[in-house]
Amino acid sequence: MAQCGTLKDYRFTNEAEDVRGSELHGRNDEKLGKISDVIFDHATGDIRYVIVDTGGWLSSHKFVVPVERLQTCPAHKNEFSADLDKKQIESFPPYHESHLESDEQWADYDRRYRAQWKTDPVMHRAETDRNITPTTYQMEGNRSSEEAERRAWGGPSGAPANQGTSQKVTNSDPSMEDTGAFETGGFAATTDSVYIDNTAVGIGARWDTFQDRLRERRKEVIGASQRQNPYPKAS
Repeated sequence: MAQCGTLKDYRFTNEAEDVRGSELHGRNDEKLGKISDVIFDHATGDIRYVIVDTGGWLSSHKFVVPVERLQTCPAHKNEFSADLDKKQIESFPPYHESHLESDEQWADYDRRYRAQWKTDPVMHRAETDRNITPTTYQMEGNRSSEEAERRAWGGPSGAPANQGTSQKVTNSDPSMEDTGAFETGGFAATTDSVYIDNTAVGIGARWDTFQDRLRERRKEVIGASQRQNPYPKAS
């Protein structure tokens, strides 16, 4: 089974929490379409892309936007925006649901799609200059990167770099009772260490609620999707 999939016809109990149906705006507040579905990781429930239905102006009808390119739309409540225009979208390889039939097909499409972000190959979280796609020197465990980070934050050489893109929280007291507080946030209650990603913000409270619901009901969503028709072939 492919490791990524869509919600298809699955509906959450509270429709107000569902981002599907929200308008997506591009550069200069141009309407690009409506979010019709999301592509999420079956193993974690993390959303990787939103699927946008253009309503007909695009020959392939739909296109996808990586979550790290998505942000709330300041001018329109409960809607979203991305730094895109129609000309750029038309340059993307056409998206079709059948790409999700296998990991190989999806990996190939994902590679070809991301290759089109030529003007800004390093993705950034909305409203910050912090990059999402790490460079070689930002990869975890790179001593040069960690040392530079410590200096940037005014820390002494050799000190832990805990002001970066993630923080490590360790339970060093074996007598402390596990309350399960982390479980609702997607963390396993039995783990001793938790990495908190400080860059995973910026899309908005409505999005965060939607993402949380999907993580909580991941298995239910996957089961419902498998009972529906398989992904249609591209025509």
